[in-house]
Amino acid sequence: MTANLLDYDLEGLAAFCASLGEKRFRATQLFRWIHQKGARDFGEMTDLAKSLRDKLQGSARIEGLPVVSQHASADGTIKWLFGVGDGNAVEAVFIPEDDRGTLCISSQAGCAVGCRFCSTGHQGFSRNLSTGEIVAQLWFAEHFLRAHRKTGGERVISNVVMMGMGEPLQNYAALIPALRVMLDDHGYGLSRRRVTVSTSGVVPMIDRLGEDCPVALAVSLHAPHDALRDNLVPLNRKYPIAELLDACGRYLAHAPRDFITFEYCMLDGVNDSAEDARALARLVQTHGGKGVPCKLNLIPFNPFPASGLVRSPQQRVQAFAKILSDAGIVTTVRKTRGDDIDAACGQLAGDVKDRTRVDRRIAQQRTVMLRQVPADTTKEA
Repeated sequence: MTANLLDYDLEGLAAFCASLGEKRFRATQLFRWIHQKGARDFGEMTDLAKSLRDKLQGSARIEGLPVVSQHASADGTIKWLFGVGDGNAVEAVFIPEDDRGTLCISSQAGCAVGCRFCSTGHQGFSRNLSTGEIVAQLWFAEHFLRAHRKTGGERVISNVVMMGMGEPLQNYAALIPALRVMLDDHGYGLSRRRVTVSTSGVVPMIDRLGEDCPVALAVSLHAPHDALRDNLVPLNRKYPIAELLDACGRYLAHAPRDFITFEYCMLDGVNDSAEDARALARLVQTHGGKGVPCKLNLIPFNPFPASGLVRSPQQRVQAFAKILSDAGIVTTVRKTRGDDIDAACGQLAGDVKDRTRVDRRIAQQRTVMLRQVPADTTKEA
């Protein structure tokens, strides 16, 4: 079996080249051909010695992921569905803005965390992606966009967010080399501030990420107290909010930004009351006596049939945001993008098999939540 060179960061590629009897500078040349120029064929790599190209032909390959489908939105958003074998598929979404181009990519086929509001979580977990499968999403999207936008080789993707399918920190071994490829000046040359890992709160791995490859961190919070978060984000039962916020505080010592982004999905009658907003403000401002420097990103829920949940009305979202802003917390409301192409994560890959009987578990969580949520929650503005 030949080695897929998308699986290697620069250090890994240097070790591979050494195994062929080649010096390190050859690995750097090869790395640039693959990631900066999007080369797929060793024959294209004209500044490599023919003897090395011959070695590579017999021992290596550059293999991306097959594109199952591509969907382009009226707002410029593009979503790709990539096949990863055994009937599984993962998604990547490109979101253009005036001042940036953001690619959202996946780290797992499915997800084991099972957050109630997440379409991917309702599909169950299939497997981790390899480093090459993570990198392949960026490799394909960057060079596809360059070719179709005729950029003259200029970079199109300025930001990468690990917010697609899966929990990145539960696929740590593959994640770290992939991040290093994104950050490497011989690869995509992205700033640490412009690469974001989003996690539902795997506390030990947040600490490891801070030591190994600190990038921007986004934490899926979604509730101001443990009783509610236990039902929305089941991982909270293992790593409750206090432990999670402690880890966020420790991460800031290494982070490229001086704040953590907390993500909060707005769910009608579940976590969107005025009291929820006030409790959330108290939580992030007083935890540990000094609070956690943060930005709050309020996310309109993307409905899908199996969730049993409804998006909060816009008026309530704005009222929630005002309470947080008035408390002195930087607060944004995420724009919905690509609604006409089901751009919310997991919506195109929703036909994968349910391998973890997740529907039954979600139904049980929903029953518990309905018993716990106060009846008058939906009446608060």
